[in-house]
Amino acid sequence: LFQNIHRYFLYLALAFLIILAIDTFHACLWPSDNGSLTFGVSLGTLVLAANTTLLSLYTFSCHSLRHLIGGNVDCFSCVALGQARYKLWKGASFLNQKHMVWAWTSLFMVGFADLYVWMVASERIKDLRIF
Repeated sequence: LFQNIHRYFLYLALAFLIILAIDTFHACLWPSDNGSLTFGVSLGTLVLAANTTLLSLYTFSCHSLRHLIGGNVDCFSCVALGQARYKLWKGASFLNQKHMVWAWTSLFMVGFADLYVWMVASERIKDLRIF
């Protein structure tokens, strides 16, 4: 169990990314005058989208994801879905070169997104609607 615990945390992180992406999508749905929902973007929507994007880049550049995709494979052409796994592994390896950058930027973005949502929710500032 403890030998592969990093995988369970990775699965949990991927689940949170899905939740954050759904939350960002819902932030784009604005109530209209006739009671239906219309598409709209505000500064808060962009903050949530940037938060989700940076956390995704951090997660997809993770060593554990690279190992999950390409670990224990001596020959990508000899395993099932080898070509697809190789492309995913190459992409994760490319992102991994800036893993620490994604870590720091996502950390600060999470803090800023939390602060921004708190400020709007407490009505200290008004969310600027772009369209």
